[in-house]
Amino acid sequence: MAVDFAEEIRALRATMDSVREVTDLDGLRARITQLEQDASVPNLWDDQENAQAVTSALSRANSELERVTGMDARIDDLEALVELGEEESDEATMVEAERELAKVRKAVGELEVRTLLGGEYDEREAVVTIRSGAGGVDAADFAEMLLRMYLRWAERHGYPTTVLDTSYAEEAGIKSATFEVKVPYAFGNLSVEAGTHRLVRISPFDNQGRRQTSFAAVEVIPLIESTDHIDIPENELKIDVFRSSGPGGQSVNTTDSAVRMTHLPTGIVVSMQNEKSQIQNRAAALRVLQSRLLLLKQEQEAAAKKELAGDIKASWGDQMRSYVLHPYQMVKDLRTEYEVGNPGAVFDGDIDGFLEAGIRWRLTPHAE
Repeated sequence: MAVDFAEEIRALRATMDSVREVTDLDGLRARITQLEQDASVPNLWDDQENAQAVTSALSRANSELERVTGMDARIDDLEALVELGEEESDEATMVEAERELAKVRKAVGELEVRTLLGGEYDEREAVVTIRSGAGGVDAADFAEMLLRMYLRWAERHGYPTTVLDTSYAEEAGIKSATFEVKVPYAFGNLSVEAGTHRLVRISPFDNQGRRQTSFAAVEVIPLIESTDHIDIPENELKIDVFRSSGPGGQSVNTTDSAVRMTHLPTGIVVSMQNEKSQIQNRAAALRVLQSRLLLLKQEQEAAAKKELAGDIKASWGDQMRSYVLHPYQMVKDLRTEYEVGNPGAVFDGDIDGFLEAGIRWRLTPHAE
C-alpha cells in the first residue's frame, strides 16, 4: 500500500504544534537568555557547585530548544525530498523518503512522550534499586538480568550510570543492586518501571529441567537536590560500617569502607560500597536515603489527597510485567498490554517501547 506522505506530514506537523504548545518555546528562549547572563559573570567558578548547576541547566535548555526546532527542519527536509521524488518519478528517492519518514515519526513520538513528563520530579536523575523476590536462585539470577537490561538501555542512549551498591547471592545472581542514571528526565522515563516483574522459564538451575516462575521488584526514586530540604536528625540514623564484598561473599576491600545507613523512624535501609572511602560512601548513602524519604513524603501526600477525594484504589498494580521464555517467547506489560515477542532484545536493553507505552498509560484515564 502506497504511503500517503501528505497525510503523514500533516500528522507530524499537528503533533509538533502540540509539542511546541506544551514546551513554551518563548519561555525556554527567555530562560536560555537568563542562564547565559548567569554563566557569563566573571566570578562564576568561585562557587563550583553553583557554576556546574548553571552550565548544566544552560546545556539542557539549549538541547531542549534544538530538539524541537531541529525536528521542524527535519519535517521540512522530508517534505522537500518527497516533492523531488514525485516531480522526477524517482523510485529510489521515494524509498529514501519512506525510510526518513519512519525515522522522523519515531523521533516525533519520542519528543511527544517527553512533553508528557510534567510530574514534580520527572526532570530529575534517577536512583533505581532491584531486589530479588520469590523464586530462590532463579529470582536472584532474574534480578541480575534486569540490572543488565537497564544498564544496557542507558548505554544504548549514552546515559552515564553509576552502580552504587550490589549484594550478591550465594549461588548466582544478586540479592539487590542500586544504581544511578545521571541524565535529566531519567526519573520520568524510568518511574513507569517500578513494581513487580515476573520471569517464567525452564530453570537453568533445576537438574530436572522444570519450569520456574520467579519475581523481582524494581524501585525508582528521583535523585535528591540540595534545594529539596530533607533534613534528617543524627539521632534518627543508625550507621554501620563493614567490608565490601564481591560474588560468592569474597571480600573485595580490606578496610571497613562500606556503609549501611538505617533511618530509624521509617526502617528504610541504604547500603553503599561503591566508593573507596567510608566518608564518600556515607555521603552517597545519605543522598539516596534523602531521595527515598522525599518520594515517601510525596506518596503520603498523594495518598492523603486520594483519601480526601474518596478514592482509595491504587493506580498501579503490583505485578506489572511478565517475561516468558517458555513455553513461548513474549514480554508483556500487564498494565498497558504492550508486548513484544523477542525477550532477548528486551533483556539487551530494548525497552523504549515499554517506557513510552507506560508513560502514555499513566496519563490516560483507564479502569482501575
